[in-house]
Amino acid sequence: MGLTMKKGFMFLVICTLIFSGFGPSTFHTEAKTTSKKTSSVPENSEVIGDITDFSVEGNTYTISAGEAKVRVIFYKDDLFRIWLAQDGKFTDPAGDSIVVKKEFGKVTTKWTDEGDYYAIKSKDVVLRVYKKPLKFALYEADNQTLVWEESQGLSWTENQTYQSLKQGEEEQYFGGGMQNGRFSHRGETISISANYNWNDGGNPNAAPFYMSNAGYGVFRNTFAPGSYSFLNTVTSTHNENRFDAFYFHGPNLKQIINGYTELTGRPIMPPVYGLEMGDADCYNKDGQITLDALKVADGYIENDMPVGWMLVNDGYGCGYTGLKDVSKELMDRNITLGLWTEDGVANQEWEVGEAGVRVRKLDVAWVGPGYKFALDAAKEAFEGIEKYSSARGFVWMVEGWAGAQRHAVMWTGDQSGSWENIRFHIPTIMGSGLSGQAFTTGDIDGIFGGSAKTYVRDLQWKAFLPIIMSMSGWAAKDKQPWVYGEPYTSINRKYLKLREQLLPYIYTLSAEAHKTGVPPVRATVLEYPNDPKTWDETTKYQFLLGESFLVAPVYKDEEERDGIYLPKGTWVDYWTGDVYKGPRIINDYPAPLDTLPLFVKAGANIPMWPEMNSFREKEKNPLTFDIYPNGTSEFTLYEDDGVTREYKDGAYATQTIKTTAPENGRGNVSIAVGPSVGDYDGKLENREYIFSVHTSKKPANVGIGKGKKLKQYPSIEEWEQAKEGWYYDKEDRNGIAYVKTSSLPTEEGFTVTLYGTGSVGHNPPNKLDPPVYGEVEVDGDVYPDTQTKVKTTFVNADSSAVKNVNLSLNIPEGWEILDTTNESHSKVAAGESATTTFIVQAPEGTKEGNYELSLKATYEQRGEHYSFTQPKEVFVVDPYKIPQSEMTASATSEQSGSDPARNAIDGNVNSMWHTAWSGADKLPQSITINLNDTYNINKFTYLPRQAGSNGFITQYKLYVSEDGLEYTEVSSDKWTADKLEKTINFDSVNAQYVKFEAIEGNGGFASAAELNVFKSSLE
Repeated sequence: MGLTMKKGFMFLVICTLIFSGFGPSTFHTEAKTTSKKTSSVPENSEVIGDITDFSVEGNTYTISAGEAKVRVIFYKDDLFRIWLAQDGKFTDPAGDSIVVKKEFGKVTTKWTDEGDYYAIKSKDVVLRVYKKPLKFALYEADNQTLVWEESQGLSWTENQTYQSLKQGEEEQYFGGGMQNGRFSHRGETISISANYNWNDGGNPNAAPFYMSNAGYGVFRNTFAPGSYSFLNTVTSTHNENRFDAFYFHGPNLKQIINGYTELTGRPIMPPVYGLEMGDADCYNKDGQITLDALKVADGYIENDMPVGWMLVNDGYGCGYTGLKDVSKELMDRNITLGLWTEDGVANQEWEVGEAGVRVRKLDVAWVGPGYKFALDAAKEAFEGIEKYSSARGFVWMVEGWAGAQRHAVMWTGDQSGSWENIRFHIPTIMGSGLSGQAFTTGDIDGIFGGSAKTYVRDLQWKAFLPIIMSMSGWAAKDKQPWVYGEPYTSINRKYLKLREQLLPYIYTLSAEAHKTGVPPVRATVLEYPNDPKTWDETTKYQFLLGESFLVAPVYKDEEERDGIYLPKGTWVDYWTGDVYKGPRIINDYPAPLDTLPLFVKAGANIPMWPEMNSFREKEKNPLTFDIYPNGTSEFTLYEDDGVTREYKDGAYATQTIKTTAPENGRGNVSIAVGPSVGDYDGKLENREYIFSVHTSKKPANVGIGKGKKLKQYPSIEEWEQAKEGWYYDKEDRNGIAYVKTSSLPTEEGFTVTLYGTGSVGHNPPNKLDPPVYGEVEVDGDVYPDTQTKVKTTFVNADSSAVKNVNLSLNIPEGWEILDTTNESHSKVAAGESATTTFIVQAPEGTKEGNYELSLKATYEQRGEHYSFTQPKEVFVVDPYKIPQSEMTASATSEQSGSDPARNAIDGNVNSMWHTAWSGADKLPQSITINLNDTYNINKFTYLPRQAGSNGFITQYKLYVSEDGLEYTEVSSDKWTADKLEKTINFDSVNAQYVKFEAIEGNGGFASAAELNVFKSSLE
């Protein structure tokens, strides 16, 4: 963020309001030393003692341990609460603000005394309550299979409470709300707070909820900030003197999300226009009036691009004029009116009821305090739309919390367009979905910075998110999708139009999310939870849209994509029709600027609308199903009027399509379309259907109903003109049979059969490349002139063995392979793996940076020869650089929460230390690094912040000290204000502390992305 101008208004004012001290977080400017992260509970904490009383009333169990009391309340067979009152007096400050449902119908529990513990039993689980000391452990209903177990009893200090759980050997953790750049948390500590850090590592919409693949989820019922540490012990901490947690038993992740959102509120049911492209800017300053928004609206029409809604006052102090006229004109163009707000929604009755506002975006200037304040603000805006209109509430917010999903879309905050921004947003959106936040997004190419290429790449993948928007007015160029001209405009149009056609699929997923909490955008682990590859970095930069689409965004300035992991099953390249058998990893995938790597799972039945630029533009007729036949599969389409809340009263319809085909090879493909069950305003009584059936075997003939054959047409042009019939195009993506019906009653089912064809890519198993892949692991850091062990693994995920496997390693020029173990393997059985280890060495003097190693594997199966490569990027460390992990940092001024001193030594060039945004701490200000040992040093480097320019240090002094008390100046100078790394060389000196003092800096601030200190020798 920082000091950025928006239509002449200083963003600093807003930052000052946010950080002036209200809300649970407190702002500090005094010197502050960070410590290494740990999962342990403080040594001075008090741990609950032995049980002194155990009483039961219905499904509520009250357990005493001296003065402290714990209540265990079962609400369902798979949902219970553990509630601690250290002084015996139970409190619930959150009340009904987060938890919206506590009545779930009848549940029966019973308990037994098992000697060492009491066993509380429901149909699904057994909760063990150990007596000496009081500790909890959850088991499956058999009381044998462990789900989770406390490593020690509940504990507390004066201002914090803790729960510590043992960690399973392969246990993985997800959740915590929007954790930028992350979706899986084993080995990490995450912040659960209103954070205001919108970069990688921040948490702009945290939630006090996490879940484990061991089969459980935990929600802390609180507005108090905290942190969750998933190290050797899982320690959840909140800054309050009470403990109150709800526990969900899945056992699968979807069931846990379902339980969590049932308790805290289901995600919104967005209107269809909310799923269309959104646009935001200020049109009421610098000589403009709000009616000028129509010029941008006309730009979408002139450039033939879909758009659904516009915010016409998105800018500090912007306001509006002639809003009713603007609303009417926008609706004449099929665009819905929205308003941004920095200070509340006091005029909802008129703005919604009279002017037609149907979208609200809540700025951080209003909802910045977070927690209950932000939750209440979203509720007020949401309910205002529903109170003063028949429309559904549609609200955007930042700094959300648990429960925000029932009122708002959550976005990632003000971003700067870049390749790095694309990269960290991919796991961010996935992780949000794993936290019950079904509708999350970020502005296309950010609101600052950006370029033609990053805009295209960002729009491509965000076209497969349920919510999408661009925002202009902050960057040098506006952010509409035609601004950069050709070829970029055409590429952006291609993806926006494809998205519009896919809206019946996305809308159905949205209805599912509203009903179950399961998000449209899914981390691969949500559909393939038992595949270890879905737990880690392997799938960090790809996601699923529903079950059918796998999206692998391009997040580097490259035209190839490596590391695309296809899970078990058959997958089809959306653009080429090429068929792959998973699990496998695809490298070197051709991805020129107009190509997003996109795959469809075999068996998919994807509903699509005709090409259009607005759902209001015309009837959704014909309805197309894009079908990838493989075995038996089905999809249930959801439809309603798309705007009102009548669906809550049953005004909707569902229609199931079931495809039956061979799993491999040739045979008939049957498509059974069920009746559309239900009714709503605007439902079509009749419609045509088109089926695009992907098969490389031309059908012998096509029939509909009982015995009626459809006419085959020799060209696509004749087929398009016909009322019904079929056409086969063998050149279209390896073959597609296009089938069209005449107009049929929607309330009647029918069946279309393609005779003598086959499944998608109907090759028998031995005609597809086997599902095998490689892994490359490097043992520790790589240093020049030092031996490094590289372990390479060939994984055979096929159901048949492979033979004559040979593994070799390609290394950078000048590197050496000093030793190799077992390069050749005569046979690798089905489901097994083979390993070859290499000892490599980079030459002395190798510069610090990234280098690529590459495994090359060759093998045979059924007489066919195959090969693949698996690259691995390694980082060569400068041996003179003192590891940042051994350092701590403090500063005389820091922006607590988002830009603390520790960010300057975290190894992440996209985070930073920044002096207080309020501007109260005038320069000079300093940051001090404690090396935690004495070194002989002679070099220091300063990397300025890489996004924005506020705080570029232009004049400095550098000091060193052995004791942290007496400092000696070793250098001073002036620099130009740019992003280039600056190097300070000085005479060798012994030091443990290095103090970097900013004398002058851009805007009167100081900032640093990375600071490093170097030894003078390796002795």
